[in-house]
Amino acid sequence: MGVEGYLPCELVPVVDLAATLNQTDRCDAFCVLDDASVPASLARGIESQKSFDAGISSEVCCFGAKLDADTTVRVVYSAVGELSDFDDVRRYAEAAGCAMRRALKAGARYPVLILPKPTQRFANAPLVALLGALHELYVPLQLREDVPSKRQRYPRLGVYYPENAQRGQELVRTVQALEAGRFVARDIGGGDPERMAPPRVAEYVLGAFSSGTVKVTVVDDVRVFEREYPLFQAVNRAAGTVDRHRGRIIFLEYKPPNPARKTVVLVGKGVTYDTGGADIKAGGIMAGMSRDKCGAAAVAGFMKVVEQRRPADVHAIGVLCMVRNSVGEECYVSDEMVTSRAGVRIRVGNTDAEGRMAMADALCQMKERVLQEGLPDPHLYTIATLTGHAVLAVGNSAIVMDNGPARAVDHGLQLQRAGEAVGDPFEISVLRREDFTFHQGKCYGEDVLQANNLPSSRTPRGHQGPAAFLMLATGLDKCGLASSHPIKYSHLDIAGSAGDIPETPTGSPILALAQAHLGCC
Repeated sequence: MGVEGYLPCELVPVVDLAATLNQTDRCDAFCVLDDASVPASLARGIESQKSFDAGISSEVCCFGAKLDADTTVRVVYSAVGELSDFDDVRRYAEAAGCAMRRALKAGARYPVLILPKPTQRFANAPLVALLGALHELYVPLQLREDVPSKRQRYPRLGVYYPENAQRGQELVRTVQALEAGRFVARDIGGGDPERMAPPRVAEYVLGAFSSGTVKVTVVDDVRVFEREYPLFQAVNRAAGTVDRHRGRIIFLEYKPPNPARKTVVLVGKGVTYDTGGADIKAGGIMAGMSRDKCGAAAVAGFMKVVEQRRPADVHAIGVLCMVRNSVGEECYVSDEMVTSRAGVRIRVGNTDAEGRMAMADALCQMKERVLQEGLPDPHLYTIATLTGHAVLAVGNSAIVMDNGPARAVDHGLQLQRAGEAVGDPFEISVLRREDFTFHQGKCYGEDVLQANNLPSSRTPRGHQGPAAFLMLATGLDKCGLASSHPIKYSHLDIAGSAGDIPETPTGSPILALAQAHLGCC
């Protein structure tokens, strides 16, 4: 399916604001974020309202303003306001989202968003503002399916770019590609534990990539799991007894038309529901665990952007490790010894540390492909809503942790800058020797300890340790700077940035990755 089916509404580039009022299906609201972007006639109406209402600069307002002597228009004014040294471009997304909410309350059916002008500090302010509006207009998948009359909040949204019409049309096309990816990620990440159980995620992904630009391969055979993905299968064991919950590993691959200059490989945690397993989440903390698949959802979303952008020389591979961490007579338990695909003997310390188990063997397989096929300039990623410690450490930002080869090329800093430009922020954490020591086997006969038996939020360096585990369990620890085959690897913990219930999933880190690897802006 093309981009049209993966947008909250139709985007209509607007060249002349006055002309939209003369159409049969005329616009019924102008949404303004920045005084500098509006025509002089409308600016006079806003200034008049400011003299009447001193709160207009700090609260979202709706009022009538004269566009000309004969025409009064509804204006929704959601000012970005004065920006401090510590504000970032997300302020534009927030203002646009507030404008959409207020326009809906005002009864608008066809608003026009007047995009802010880019500034020296925030060159991507127009793009981020439009993405913020679309984030607000997203309607959850299950509501769209169950109540078709509510599938859209607006049928269409006008987009007025004050700089020039051609640039405005280019920006709309870019936003359509990015939003298609975030739309897919929201559908998968936000779906409830039954609607987006592993088999139904596979069905959704097959439909989303039916164009054939991105090849889809689904592994669903338990015998294959046992043989090739033993850590994944340990988690899948209890859920696998129920057909509708049985795990899936979904591979997405895009091969460019020209020789690839680099290879981007993303492995995502897709835990469709996390009970904690035998180490069950007690005390009311299980609610919201349907969002534990947002890492895999972001991988699918990034690949949707790749499908839309079709980069000429970037080879992209995505792996969605979809599994339910169920509790029952077949569930895996602490103290079990499981040998990974890489031949590493692992002792389970906590069944609630299932995300790293779900991803490790697929990550190992991707490492094998890099080495066997000689993929050009490869960079491996794991993306996961992995630890509560990440939320405690950095709040609602994502965290990037690089291995030696990735750190040597300043990858973390580059990804942070890319995210900063498009409102998808990252903090950088450094992996240290202590993280690897923590996961070294403690008992004779074991190579690696999967986890301790405390929550990550009560474990020192609780978000760095899982990255070390993933390297130890897959053999990536032997692909460092001093090895004969160094491979760049980064672990992205998005527990804070993915979006918790009741908020809409954010699609993080799709924008940052797209900016870093596809140059979307």
